[in-house]
Amino acid sequence: MTKKTIYLLGIIITILLGTYFFITCCSCCGASSEITETEIIIEETLPEATAYPFKFSDGSFAYESNDNFNFNRSSSSILMPLSTSITEGITSTKSYLEQNTGKVFDITGFYKSDEANKSAFPNLGIARANAIKNHLVAQGIPSSSLNILGELNDDMISSPENVFLGPASYAISNEHEDLEDEMKALYNKIKADPLVLNFNTGQASINLTSEERQKIVAISKYLDKVANASCSVVGHTDSQGNRITNIGLGQERADFAKQYLIDNGIMASKIIATSKGPDTPISDNNTEEGRSQNRRTVITLN
Repeated sequence: MTKKTIYLLGIIITILLGTYFFITCCSCCGASSEITETEIIIEETLPEATAYPFKFSDGSFAYESNDNFNFNRSSSSILMPLSTSITEGITSTKSYLEQNTGKVFDITGFYKSDEANKSAFPNLGIARANAIKNHLVAQGIPSSSLNILGELNDDMISSPENVFLGPASYAISNEHEDLEDEMKALYNKIKADPLVLNFNTGQASINLTSEERQKIVAISKYLDKVANASCSVVGHTDSQGNRITNIGLGQERADFAKQYLIDNGIMASKIIATSKGPDTPISDNNTEEGRSQNRRTVITLN
């Protein structure tokens, strides 16, 4: 065997041994020929929901609870049941207002700009404050001792269940000395420019303009502040068809509008719904434009 052959044979043996030991060592060490990708899972941390207390004070009288009236996002309906501490706070407030007749309880409802407002009020803040007011009235606090306001609060954070925890604040203030004059002016304003709705009987909803929503607030405020006050809802029709049928149609429109007001927190006992049918037109019944104006429901104060 020549030296060259021996040299080549040595190289081949070296390669074979190297391959053998590489495979053997990798197998012993548990190495894998596959490359695995490490997965990194980052859990999203949701911001904590804001919670506003049921808190207010006036001199020596004060009350505070971490609980409050809660509402779903884009809703003005109070979530029930209320906590015991809220019930106790309402009782204490009622007693204080009875003993201090010159005081009023201010309720400011909060709302966010991205919420859908389906209420009759200009914003959900006022609608929520009105819902709280109605609950207090049901517990025996006179509506004349309650004020409602709305405030934009985009800092609010809802719970994972889309619930706002206590989107309202409270304060006790003095009754306006010129309240009587203020209510007289408000009455004259509403009577001079009542809320007029033009819609068909079968319409499933009422879409108010910003100006019309302000009129709802004005009417609601007057009904709250003036004892024995009431509002009228009068249905009107055009002259087409039978008068008796139109009287019934006008009543249906008035009842529809009345229910809308009730659904938005105005007490049913303060709403009188009637019909005048085709008897009091405000425009020419010989034209379609005139007839459409005559098909109306007028909401004003009595």
